[in-house]
Amino acid sequence: MLCRTRLTRRAFVGSLIVLPLTHLPGPAPAASWPNRPVRIIYPYAAGSPGDILARLFAQRFSDSLGQPFVVENRAGANGTLAVEAVVRATSDGYTLLFSPSPPITISPAMAALPYDPVKDLAPISAVNTNTFALIANRKMPVETVAEFVSYVRARPNDVTYAEGGIGSTNHLAMALFLHRAGLHMTNVSYKGSGPALNDVIAGHVRTMFTPLAGLRPHTESGAIRVLAITGEQRSAYLPQAPTLGETGYPGFRVPAWTGLLAPAATPMPIVERLAAEVARAVKDTNFAEQLNRRGAEPLGTTPGEFRAMISADLGLWADAVKIAGLQRR
Repeated sequence: MLCRTRLTRRAFVGSLIVLPLTHLPGPAPAASWPNRPVRIIYPYAAGSPGDILARLFAQRFSDSLGQPFVVENRAGANGTLAVEAVVRATSDGYTLLFSPSPPITISPAMAALPYDPVKDLAPISAVNTNTFALIANRKMPVETVAEFVSYVRARPNDVTYAEGGIGSTNHLAMALFLHRAGLHMTNVSYKGSGPALNDVIAGHVRTMFTPLAGLRPHTESGAIRVLAITGEQRSAYLPQAPTLGETGYPGFRVPAWTGLLAPAATPMPIVERLAAEVARAVKDTNFAEQLNRRGAEPLGTTPGEFRAMISADLGLWADAVKIAGLQRR
């Protein structure tokens, strides 16, 4: 009787061991995604221009994919807290990152981070480019880039420029331009591009590179002049502003974009579906116009194109950090 009991137990255990793996619980197939709300983490404060774009895309995804896409603002540490939160999230398509480029392409050159932007994130699509403008206060007696260069060259280190924080895009953009033009200026650092721009408008600081979005009212009032923009082509937002390439600096670029990313290992069908939704959105005339009105140039790349952009930009910004004399912490 005892032997028979042991045999029965062995047979039972054996039946568990050979149970097909398909009977074990696992993640829901990508084909069923999304079947519950999706959160989109944005690295900066609510109400900022990028936050508004995040909410535009969230509503678009909600309408087209049939589930709520909810924007969650997680500010701090120059955007890296939000990126880390996404990197640590489950790779199931229910946590996404909607981020401007600095936490992905500049921060790795500035400090040791708890994430690798290449290995730990799955690029989905660069949804738009963020064109920057070289601006001058109305008190600065220049109207063109050539006049700007001559004015600064005659006053080495005497002319101040504003930037929204050490290692910010507008700080490094000016460092690159000064290096290219052989100029020397003194930077005044602010906690954010908004306060920096306000002081240029008020005339406390002469100039800066700043996002093109939102500048139209200040150009119309005459508070500032846009000398040139960083895009390869003129912007529909301010078409009268020439590119830096037109003004004698061909190839000068400030790679600034906003992109949609996910944790690494997110299933490719989900990544590709989201990329297709972005591409569809930016081709929609009404939706694209909403972006253009905010100074954002619609883009909508494939995941592969976006990955190549990130790799190229990491190298460019690493060089800019060296040119600016910033040491990695």
